[in-house]
Amino acid sequence: MRLKAKLLLLAAVPLVLALALIAAAMLHQQAELARREHALVQQEYMAARRAELRHYVELAVSTLKPLLATGRSDDAVRDEALKLLSSLDYGSDGYFFVYDLDGTVLMHSRQPELLGRNLWELRDPQGRPTIQQLLARAREGGGYVDYLWRKPSTGQLAPKLGYVVALPQWRWMVGTGLYLDDIEATVAQVDRRAEANIQATLLWIAGIACGGLALISLSGLWLNLSEHREADAKLRLLARQVVHSQEDERARLARELHDGTGQTLVSAKLLVESAVDQLERERESSAPPTLAKALARLNESLIEVRRISHRLRPAMLDTLGLPAALQQLGREFGEHGRTQVEVQVQGEPVELPEEVNTVLFRVAQEALANIAKHAAAMQVRLVLRFAADGVALRIADDGRGFDLQAVQVDPRRGIGLRNMRERLASIGGRFEIHATPGSGTVLSAGVPDEAIRGFSR
Repeated sequence: MRLKAKLLLLAAVPLVLALALIAAAMLHQQAELARREHALVQQEYMAARRAELRHYVELAVSTLKPLLATGRSDDAVRDEALKLLSSLDYGSDGYFFVYDLDGTVLMHSRQPELLGRNLWELRDPQGRPTIQQLLARAREGGGYVDYLWRKPSTGQLAPKLGYVVALPQWRWMVGTGLYLDDIEATVAQVDRRAEANIQATLLWIAGIACGGLALISLSGLWLNLSEHREADAKLRLLARQVVHSQEDERARLARELHDGTGQTLVSAKLLVESAVDQLERERESSAPPTLAKALARLNESLIEVRRISHRLRPAMLDTLGLPAALQQLGREFGEHGRTQVEVQVQGEPVELPEEVNTVLFRVAQEALANIAKHAAAMQVRLVLRFAADGVALRIADDGRGFDLQAVQVDPRRGIGLRNMRERLASIGGRFEIHATPGSGTVLSAGVPDEAIRGFSR
């Protein structure tokens, strides 16, 4: 086999396999999404219909309240009540019905042929006693019933959701219902749309596969190491898009540590302290050393959990903003090492979008971590400047510096610098670093006002 054919095969086979896997994964995900959308539409639609039915019945009962308030139950009052209810309707198939508690039809505006008939023994095609179910629910204080009933507009049996209440003064059941076949039509439309989306996705994947194979055929002779570098650049671009989800996961873990594990440790600490106090009162002497050691270990564990939670996602960054979070970061860095950190805020602080706050804080966190590992610096100056043209962060140290060119060329080094540069690029910011061996390092990061406003739109 010729080299060209080998290169084409080497490039085409992984592409076809990858696209096939992507297609399978997308089919699975879209099928799952369609199933969830189906359930959600049905659930929301049914909830809306239930609320609608209840409001209709409440409206009908409120219409009868003046007659019920008279305390009369003679035929004249009941006839007037039935006339009022028969005048109430909504839509082409919306109406009210009235039965007595023995199952006799007293009013049915869309099927007058049923008046006076006792439907106690009426059953649907599945053998369920329709009227008995409605009357039972009315006697329980009112509620919903699913049943089958003939739809006036079509004359066919259709699923129906009814809501009924009882009027004990007159021994009546008053109710109304909505036919559910339009819900099934709506859900079917959603399913058809989902199927159309799946088919369109498959067509796109097939088109991409054909285009990719054609492109590989035309450019197979030029495949070289630069293609791998380009693919690596695309992967880095894709990685920047998941930064936000990573921060969300950090925040979630921080909350779980603080609210779950932290609270459990606090509770255990209080129980141990209570046990120590009780032993000292009963014995009139100090508690056993093992309890004191256990209490100390609990305190250390609690401090460690809080430290980890803070490093994952400082609560101050979300509550008080970037300046306060950087001040706290500087204090913690100075407390855990011999390097002194001076944090300054210049200009009038403004509220920044969450994405900008997170990126600038992570850049500062990464920079201080690099200084602690490599710089051997004594002084670090961190300046956060707010101006009309945007926000800028400058971090300078008096450490031993490094060969910036060598770090940028070596793929095994400079990962932290690449991470900072990519984070800023993902929000439209800029990143610069100036370093020479023996003369310290200056790092500058900025986000222009245009990019900041873009997050607010």
